[in-house]
Amino acid sequence: MRHNDRAASAPWIRTRLRTAPGAATALAVLVLVTAFLAAAFPRAVDAYETKGLRHDILTADAGRSTLEVARPQPGLELPQAQRDAEARSPELARIGSGLLKALPAPLRADTSSVAYGVRTSKPAVANEPWLPRPEAVPPQLSYVAQSGLKEHATLASGAWPTTPREVTSDSREVQGAVTEETAAELKVKAGATITLLTAAQEPITVTITGIVAPRDPRDSYWSADPLLRTPSLVLDTASPFPVHYWTGTVLLAEDSGPALLSTAAEPVLFWRIPPDPAGLTGPDDARLTSVIASLESGPGLLKVREIAGDTAVFATGLGHIVEANARMRDAISPVIAVAALGIGSVAAVVLLMTGALIAGRRKAELALMRSRGGSLRGIGGRLLAETAVTVLPASALGLLLATLAVGEARWWPGALAAAGVGLLVCVALPLRTTLQHIRPTLHGAREDMVSARPSRRRTVAELTLLVLAVGAVAALRRRGTSTEGGTDLLVSAAPVLVALIAALVLVRLYPLPLRLATRPVARLRGAIGFLSLARAGRSSAGGALPLLALLLALATAAFGGSVIAGIGDARDDAALASVGADARISGASERATLPDGLVRTVRDLDGVRGAAPVRVEYSVNMPESVAGDGGADGDDAGTSTGTGSGGSADDAKVAALVGVDPASYAELARATGLPAFPAARLKATGSSAPLPEGAKAGPDRVLPAIASPAVAARLGKEPRAIETLSGDFEVQVVGTVPRVASVSPTDFLVVNSAALEQKAPTTLLLTGAPDPGKLRAAVEGSGKEYAVQLRSEERARYVNTPMQAGAERIYLAAVAAGAGYALLAVLLSLLQTAPERKTLLARLRTMGLTTGQGRKLLAFEATPQALLAAGGGLFTGWATIVLLSPGIDLVPLALAGVAGSDTSPVLLRTDLWSLALPAAGVVALAAAVAGGQAWWASRRGSITELRAGDSR
Repeated sequence: MRHNDRAASAPWIRTRLRTAPGAATALAVLVLVTAFLAAAFPRAVDAYETKGLRHDILTADAGRSTLEVARPQPGLELPQAQRDAEARSPELARIGSGLLKALPAPLRADTSSVAYGVRTSKPAVANEPWLPRPEAVPPQLSYVAQSGLKEHATLASGAWPTTPREVTSDSREVQGAVTEETAAELKVKAGATITLLTAAQEPITVTITGIVAPRDPRDSYWSADPLLRTPSLVLDTASPFPVHYWTGTVLLAEDSGPALLSTAAEPVLFWRIPPDPAGLTGPDDARLTSVIASLESGPGLLKVREIAGDTAVFATGLGHIVEANARMRDAISPVIAVAALGIGSVAAVVLLMTGALIAGRRKAELALMRSRGGSLRGIGGRLLAETAVTVLPASALGLLLATLAVGEARWWPGALAAAGVGLLVCVALPLRTTLQHIRPTLHGAREDMVSARPSRRRTVAELTLLVLAVGAVAALRRRGTSTEGGTDLLVSAAPVLVALIAALVLVRLYPLPLRLATRPVARLRGAIGFLSLARAGRSSAGGALPLLALLLALATAAFGGSVIAGIGDARDDAALASVGADARISGASERATLPDGLVRTVRDLDGVRGAAPVRVEYSVNMPESVAGDGGADGDDAGTSTGTGSGGSADDAKVAALVGVDPASYAELARATGLPAFPAARLKATGSSAPLPEGAKAGPDRVLPAIASPAVAARLGKEPRAIETLSGDFEVQVVGTVPRVASVSPTDFLVVNSAALEQKAPTTLLLTGAPDPGKLRAAVEGSGKEYAVQLRSEERARYVNTPMQAGAERIYLAAVAAGAGYALLAVLLSLLQTAPERKTLLARLRTMGLTTGQGRKLLAFEATPQALLAAGGGLFTGWATIVLLSPGIDLVPLALAGVAGSDTSPVLLRTDLWSLALPAAGVVALAAAVAGGQAWWASRRGSITELRAGDSR
């Protein structure tokens, strides 16, 4: 009996697939694309988190990322032979091998750069007369006997340091080498000798046998301690005067460690283990943080001490790197979750719309089966089998394509997502179809909104959803959207909640204005306007499900577009704040001035639209704050925004004095988009008239000044005396601006440079697009002490890290997917009523309707629904951005990881194009589809549409 059932079910599935191959193929393609996107999203997140973690570890300074185990020299109570043996390579290598094996997962070592040896932790003074003494202070040198020198360096001159005889604590002669940079700065040559004193003040002669060059200077072997490679001129903190001395490192032969045990330079045994991030993944960061904490002060440290000795300590900055990476990930995750939940909801709604479309097309067929005795279980089982044959392979293929497209990620999140897509379609389509046939339906009943009134149960369900959504949005607004380093589902669901509220309200209110509009239109000549409005008000194509899909897609696309636009704007603003204009020329020191010839030469270059010479003097002491004075007049030029310039009066104890030419500087501010600069208020007249060249200003000379808000609050409205390198004078604040082009956001005071004693500019700000090569050539012709900064090059510094680039790609994909699903929702909603419109056109053509009138009728009928969706999408997108913007900071996506960048909060702002373009696309597509359908219907005859007894 079971065999017969199986034999009977196979022809049904095969027959159905052969009968409607187009519908089956379209469903399979839709499921394939949706499963691919669903599986690719978690894999893409895993991939960019993994790449971001590896990138941060690889690009971090080796001194921070390297794992170092160190312990003091062997105890003096031990026999000398034992102390010497513990400082030799065999014993150090044995301990190093044990440490490598004991590293807990997921930590892995880069064995090619592992180094161990003996080093001095306290520099020793080198009194050789031939060593450089820049300020009469002798250099202080460190000594290290480190493994692997020949593998990580090449011999530039001389010979490799060796140990002709066994070195012990009593040895007084050892060989060493220095790098080329150390040799160049400290004037060391092969064959030179340096004396290192023992604790008993006995000399150890260190003979420099060779000069070596690092094979890879950036390798952790050389970068873990930069003094191994490059000497440094440091400030002597013990001296009462600011004097400097050289410090560097001498590389001893590998087995020369025992000789250092007799010195007073506090020798230390060490093992440096650089991490290998190749095997790390993004989800490993929590385990990695825990493992590092255990090695620093936990069970891991006890195991390290079992291998390296009871006094061993473990040190690394890798934990801080991993924590910084986790903070960036936690800051980015809430933004990504908004896109994921929005697009996921749109995809689910579109899949449900597809099921509704298929159910509507097969309603008559299944009603006939039901009337002839078919059970709901039997019909549902056949539909489930029919759907599974198409959907499950498409879901599996989507998962396979996602796995091939996005590699190196966990498999199970993507598998669960793809399986969820397949399960949703397999369950929703049969369930949606069979539920329509619980009770037999009358043949030929109308399905538009004239007779199909919403039931009480549906009304109650919609009201319940509406109340819950409104309550969630109100709670979200009251609580705030800050996630404090985590993903909050309520925050991420904001687009869904807003779209749900808008869809439920609009779908109820939508028919009312259309029905009211039909009354005056009915009095006009022609039936096209009346028919289109009447049908638009009655059509079932504008239901809650299609409208919800459109609103969700448009809101998600608008949010994603605003995020991408906000990232670009933040980077542009940061580059402008750093450079001040399109190009900047300044001296190597703050006091270096620009010659007039350089200013004239640069101003005449091709591509330079404007030049503003500026004199900048930093760290000018401000007078004591004026109590109870409100600063400048209320008609200030701007208001305080951002950090620094918006501080309190007590914070503005020092400020930057900026001398400008008001006219050229105001033009510069307009060209670069900075706040309007009130040039007229700095007009040099009366007591502030320009000084003749070389003239001295009196202390009672009063100059009008434009100040930052904090400086204006400190100085008050009355003239205040200040002392500067440009002259001593009084200033009176006549206006404020929040920022200026010549200095980064800070406290500043802008005056007319013509009224200063020292007028020579220190900075030249340029607008336009000069050729970088010609600009640098012109500057170099005047002297190499001048630096050139370009805004375009500064903007290019904000290169995406893998995590930032991955998040941006996800948002671009979200915008594209949102637009695609929005267009698909429009198509599905129009296809659902396509047979009805074809029949309408055929009947109206028999009454004299022309082809052009038919096209207008369908276009006018689709336009109100498209405008409703577009307007609702604009509102939903705007409301989502307004709701979420207080808790979203785009700095982690835009500026994180760039040294010196402005890291003040960058809030999400509404991007007009991201709101308008998708909405306009919906209207254009609806009109195009309606027109195309009318054109196609006009090419076909009316016979098939007007068959006797057809329910349409």
